[in-house]
Amino acid sequence: MTTATPLADFIAEKGVLLADGATGTNLFAMGLEAGEAPELWNESAPEKIVKLHQDFVDAGADIFLTNSFGGTRQRLKLHKAEDRVFELNKKAAEIARSVADKADRKIIVAGSVGPTGELLVPLGALTYEFAVESFREQIKGLKAGGVDVIWIETMSASGEMQAASEAAAAEDMEFVCTASFDTAGKTMMGIHPAEMGKIFEKSPQAPTAYGANCGVGASDILSSLLDMKDAAPDAKIVIKGNCGIPEFQDDKIVYSGTPDLMARYVELAIDGGAAIIGGCCGTSCDHLRAMRVALDNHVKAERPTVEFICDQIGPMRNTKAAAAGEGPQRERRSGGRRRK
Repeated sequence: MTTATPLADFIAEKGVLLADGATGTNLFAMGLEAGEAPELWNESAPEKIVKLHQDFVDAGADIFLTNSFGGTRQRLKLHKAEDRVFELNKKAAEIARSVADKADRKIIVAGSVGPTGELLVPLGALTYEFAVESFREQIKGLKAGGVDVIWIETMSASGEMQAASEAAAAEDMEFVCTASFDTAGKTMMGIHPAEMGKIFEKSPQAPTAYGANCGVGASDILSSLLDMKDAAPDAKIVIKGNCGIPEFQDDKIVYSGTPDLMARYVELAIDGGAAIIGGCCGTSCDHLRAMRVALDNHVKAERPTVEFICDQIGPMRNTKAAAAGEGPQRERRSGGRRRK
């Protein structure tokens, strides 16, 4: 069976796509409590998830993500719901599909797949084989519910990215993969942005797009974009950055980004060569509307430098990532499986 490529086709049609904003931030504003599993709202408060997706569509998103980021058995086990992986993910996809199908334009429904929260052998107890099985269990539910593409996000370890991508390929699903470069410009496990494409070189299926999400601010994620495009000029790159820089105010995390800042971030991302641009933590529909206007009206200019980016939207929170190959090495897989 040949994998359908609705996302790749949409990129070819439109050139640059706008992804949605923050799931968690917006659900907290709707009453989600700290420590509560958002995925359980797919059954207990589906009307709120419908509103979240509809608000993103109304704000101009071309792509929105399902409410399933913590939908693996490892994450759901924290809420005694590990035996409900398939049904909760299927419900997340069905809710999203119902919103997209009522839209008056084409919308891509992306099945959100986040990290398991566990470390792979030898750093932890999670085997590569069980990671693939866990991701595949989640992806089966998302596929059954009707997602267009699997959206693997906020990753830090190459082995976990490989496991999730292998699971997506096993389910014959197009996929995207993004990492969070939040530790001195690299992921927590030491992956440099320029190394992202190499992770999938021997995978059974290549991602339609890969890139960065979350992180520590707009300038930092734009720097990661430049590194990824330098390493692979023809790659389709995603950036889905936080809304400015997170700061604590009165025991709450707030984000410094204004709609104007996020609009300028979109313009710089287009000039830097991104194919998909969205917002992560802190990004509201007000931000997303400004981003839509910026995307639709921007005339592409020359590729920005890191210095120009910082001049336009503020300094980087971290230092620029050191050259690829410096710092911690990627974790090795156990059991003699081939390196991907």
